[in-house]
Amino acid sequence: MKIGFSVEGSTDRALIEGLRERWCPQAILVEGHFRGTTGQSRRREIPRVCQELQQKSVALIIFLTDSNGPDWRQVQTVERARCQPQYEHLAIFAVCLRNVECWLAADPDHIANRFGRQRIKFTVEDPKGEVESAFGITRLDRREKEIAEFVRVAPLQQWLRNQSFEDFFEQLWSKSRELGCTIENLRERRPP
Repeated sequence: MKIGFSVEGSTDRALIEGLRERWCPQAILVEGHFRGTTGQSRRREIPRVCQELQQKSVALIIFLTDSNGPDWRQVQTVERARCQPQYEHLAIFAVCLRNVECWLAADPDHIANRFGRQRIKFTVEDPKGEVESAFGITRLDRREKEIAEFVRVAPLQQWLRNQSFEDFFEQLWSKSRELGCTIENLRERRPP
């Protein structure tokens, strides 16, 4: 099975890779055209990415983007509206609450323990700087393998506290059942 994806950056790509390794290791990831930063370019890119990846016979296309401040549901609605009807059955639109680092720090105890840091540093509204510092991310070393491995073993049921991750998981859960790729049911172990 091939899973297509389109993301904004290397940390997003590493997160997708970690989830693939965890839930569907036999799948092949196929990256679509790298996303732009303006609304106009995304309006053109989403249909282009869908067409490109459908031609590569993907079973699913994951669009992962950051909300960067606005309500993530509004961003998701706008992104989803840019998808042409013939590709809707393939597409999942995931929007991180602020940025993907919010998902990586969704369990502040786990990330703090993993890196020997104070939990409080990961409970801020935007933990991007702390997450990048913890992983040792630099302009020249994006640490994608380390991030993917972190995601592969992370207690993701704790991430369900983040509503935008929960929405992404629900979309993946539904699609996995359609595609016959069994992923763990995080809802059975959902935290209070």
